[in-house]
Amino acid sequence: MELKNKKLYIFDMDGTIYLGSRVFKFAIDFINNLRNDNKQILFFTNNASNSPDYYYEKLTRLGFTPTRSEIMTSGDVTIEFLKRHRKDKPVYLVGTPGLEKQFTDSGIVLSDTADIVVTSFDTTLTYEKLNIACRLIRNGAEYLSTHPDYNCPVEDGFIPDSGAIAAFITASTGAVPTYFGKPYPQTIDMICESTGLGKSGMCIFGDRLYTDIALGKRHGVTAVLVLSGETTSADVDNAAAEEHPDFIFSSLNEVNQYMFGVDSK
Repeated sequence: MELKNKKLYIFDMDGTIYLGSRVFKFAIDFINNLRNDNKQILFFTNNASNSPDYYYEKLTRLGFTPTRSEIMTSGDVTIEFLKRHRKDKPVYLVGTPGLEKQFTDSGIVLSDTADIVVTSFDTTLTYEKLNIACRLIRNGAEYLSTHPDYNCPVEDGFIPDSGAIAAFITASTGAVPTYFGKPYPQTIDMICESTGLGKSGMCIFGDRLYTDIALGKRHGVTAVLVLSGETTSADVDNAAAEEHPDFIFSSLNEVNQYMFGVDSK
């Protein structure tokens, strides 16, 4: 479980390495120290409202120097599932224009008469989108969701996320979606496949118990909680065993001190 001996370091984004447009400089320093120590890096966000190309540009602009192959989202995991297991079937998508483009660029046909409904974090959400999704689900459409996060952390607090949108649809239809992203097994399987590494050689850093930490605890990946985003110390005290982190730090700055003896504040 020793953090220093891992090969792959997986980072959540919102609340872990930045908040909105405010970057945590100590996160840049910590990741640079990992790179200098020949460690592999993966940035994984459940926030599918933007494409991996968007996150590549943002991470580059903020100073993280990523490669495109180091970025993965819950949208990627959902698309991979649809391509493998629902091949050539059209989808009704409740998502941003960026996610719509990611779906269509991957060969998925979008239709408002589809037998599959996918919902996500949609900052362009309208009542009409919700109404169409609910109508299709009531008529028997399969219901999927990119990720279960209820809130997205931003500079001044939180905004409703994918899980809140899914809760609306569940309240109206009684249907609970099949979720992707963290903490579900499709995500860890995709990470193993894309990196060629086993779970014991990985660790994940995140600010949410029910997604980031649960991903690690459910699937044999060392889980490290940072208190720079959604979760508080009180939340940890009340956490279930499958959501209790292996390590807890105030931020990645404290992890940097622990692993490399460097304080970047």
